[in-house]
Amino acid sequence: MAPDTLLVLQHSPVYTMGKRPTEHNILTDVETLASLGATVHKARRGGDVTFHGPGQHVVYPVVDLRASELGARAYVEGLEDVMIDAAASFGVRATGRVPEMTGVWARGKKLGAVGVQISRGVASHGFAFNRDVDLRWFDAIVPCGLRGKGVTTLRDEVEGGREGGAPSAMEVEWRLIDAFAKRFGYVDVDATRVGAGDDDG
Repeated sequence: MAPDTLLVLQHSPVYTMGKRPTEHNILTDVETLASLGATVHKARRGGDVTFHGPGQHVVYPVVDLRASELGARAYVEGLEDVMIDAAASFGVRATGRVPEMTGVWARGKKLGAVGVQISRGVASHGFAFNRDVDLRWFDAIVPCGLRGKGVTTLRDEVEGGREGGAPSAMEVEWRLIDAFAKRFGYVDVDATRVGAGDDDG
């Protein structure tokens, strides 16, 4: 078995659907989304439709849950805690464990989404944390199938709001990695930054 691995990246604009049939939560046609520069894909993770794009950190842990002695629910809640811890490091109070609504919330709006796949005891996929994503992309969907619930970003939640500027992409990445390592008890972490471009991209 390969070592547990954590990949953090930002996608080009893409809408993804989980294993359940959730096409009805995409509010426009694929052609219109394509004209805006976005694609639509089905994924093998749990959860409903969501958006991934620039300004959002998508974190893909590959973790042997059996070796870690973690159950599925504890693992998902741990991923929520990672985002809560990272948000707290910027002075933002976020919460998880909301009945019927996985993910992380700040002032009643979704700051981060969780969607995992578990196969033969190995968890993949992970979570998406909104740093400074353009929220207009979410207008084309019912985010995570939750009608009437808004979406927010770290930039909007930090003290000073948009006038205060968003934390840098690199800073958020490393705080997510640090929070993940601490929450799940990793002490020997080998980190490599690949294809680094604009720090704020």
